[in-house]
Amino acid sequence: MRTLRYVVADVFTDRALAGNPVAVFTNALGLEPAQMQALARELNLSETVFVLPREGAGQARIRIFTPTRELPFAGHPTLGTAFVLGSMTQRDELTLETAQGPVAVRLERDAAKVRFGWMNQPLPSVLPFDDEAALLAALGVQRSEAPIAAYDNGIVHVFVALASRAAVAALRPDLARLAVVGDVAVNVLTGARNCWKTRMFAPSLGVAEDPATGSAAGPLAVHLARLGRIAWGDTIEIEQGAEIGRPSRLLARAEGAGERVRRVEVGGAAVVVARGEFHLVS
Repeated sequence: MRTLRYVVADVFTDRALAGNPVAVFTNALGLEPAQMQALARELNLSETVFVLPREGAGQARIRIFTPTRELPFAGHPTLGTAFVLGSMTQRDELTLETAQGPVAVRLERDAAKVRFGWMNQPLPSVLPFDDEAALLAALGVQRSEAPIAAYDNGIVHVFVALASRAAVAALRPDLARLAVVGDVAVNVLTGARNCWKTRMFAPSLGVAEDPATGSAAGPLAVHLARLGRIAWGDTIEIEQGAEIGRPSRLLARAEGAGERVRRVEVGGAAVVVARGEFHLVS
């Protein structure tokens, strides 16, 4: 019988039972992908992370699973894993090897305790999106207040803008119709200047609604800068998750000019809330 230990951290929050929870298996050496997927399905969180020995210049390699599939990159699992490993090793800088490439994370401490982290995300590419009518119909809205655009940083994120916070909060999308729009995460947003509210729906990825989407926060900063809603280099604050009882706060900024993106950073707090074990009979 093998014992597998994991840590649960609530990410993009500074208090327990808020933000987006992630389970981190700190030693997944020897696990097959099917076992990782089964464990992620058992825990049924947005994502579960499996830490493996490094293959390159990073401190560790990670694999990320939703309840239904593996992802090459995701934001809150990467940041949450950095918090967990940083707390175990006392390192203030970590590079985690993902299937989308290495992600460097800088941790900030209050005394010895990790309080905040900034991750340098993979640069997103801009993609065409041709199913606007089907997307709006699945969301139950008439139009987007800004051009709809898609960005790929390991997950394809589509952004739809609404006129008010009330309109975003009132959304009741048809998840079955949304799932067939495409293999994308749909982000609905509203805001101005440096304060934004979002909700994210990804039924095709096994996540009905996400409490905090770190992989979308960076592309959102890029999207807003490309539209001229913020300046390149501005830090935005994103609120997410209130509608599902998991209020979250994310920070993001993108550096670039015109259509060229040079750097994308996403930051947030996290707290460890649980530790557990699985006992698997081989």
